[in-house]
Amino acid sequence: MSRARRARRVAAAAAYGGGGLTALTAVGVGVLAVEAKLARRVVGRQFGPAGPEADAVYGAGPGTPLDLGVVGDSSADGLGADTAEQTPGAIVAVGLAALAGRPVRLVNRAVVGADSRDLDRQVDDLLAEMPSPDAVLVMVGANDVVKRLRPPEAVRALGAAISRLREAGAEVVVGTCPDLGIVEPVAQPLRSLARRWSRELAAAQTIAVVEAGGRSVSLGDLLSVEFRNAPELFSADRFHPSPAGYARAAAVLLPAVATSLGLWPVQEDSGRSERVVPVAQAAVAAAQEAGTEVEGARRDGADRGPLGQWARLRRRAGAVAAPRARGQSTPSSPSAT
Repeated sequence: MSRARRARRVAAAAAYGGGGLTALTAVGVGVLAVEAKLARRVVGRQFGPAGPEADAVYGAGPGTPLDLGVVGDSSADGLGADTAEQTPGAIVAVGLAALAGRPVRLVNRAVVGADSRDLDRQVDDLLAEMPSPDAVLVMVGANDVVKRLRPPEAVRALGAAISRLREAGAEVVVGTCPDLGIVEPVAQPLRSLARRWSRELAAAQTIAVVEAGGRSVSLGDLLSVEFRNAPELFSADRFHPSPAGYARAAAVLLPAVATSLGLWPVQEDSGRSERVVPVAQAAVAAAQEAGTEVEGARRDGADRGPLGQWARLRRRAGAVAAPRARGQSTPSSPSAT
């Protein structure tokens, strides 16, 4: 079965409530249970129960602050970062402030250890404090794999959360499941299996994201290539990113968030490539290359074709740092809210 077809099957099972595909074979369940138990003895123990408290107003300038929400798991919470400014939400907020020339208010309701089923509660908490966010960044998926959550269940929960956020008026950008196949505390043969499962989940997530009206950004290949070749991008537990790792991840997320808000400069996209293809094909391609964005599109005047919804697959060249808006200096440290 092709990867695109598998991704479509998972997304269809999520949409229509079918059993769909299981994440694991019978042998894989046993292996994962043992190896995951061993890995949990190491992962996250150095950092405590949460990342740095990052809720604040970032940047400066006239006008009402843009509202940026963050939900998801420990990667969204910034576990492993030393300061609030090093968390991915804060880095994206600083970049948005530079581009917009106005402050950005960040509210982060991500929870360490969360999987996609926890997004509903997090969205409740976020919207209670920020009823109409301009944009919401979602980073989730690793714990879906570790906890052996059935992919259709995970994808269904993610799609429902995005739909709620879109109804609240938010642009939604999802950093899809990272590649867990290079995490040192995870031993072989689980590591090879984890790579396949995480990439398949990332592809299915992308389909759900696009069909719910959001846009996705692949983080998988970023981890499997760059993190393997640059150990300093990992934190002390060899699982979560270090401050440098979070900066790299946020750099590939920022352009998508800024583009969704109409803030990304046209000249910064001069080196990008993009094409419109069926969403399942776009999802599989995105899972193979970090920083690839996927969003809904039209082709020949239609939203859908014979193989499902059309999607725009976009690869940016060198999108590693937030460009400064014309005449705008780098934003200052956050002020407390």
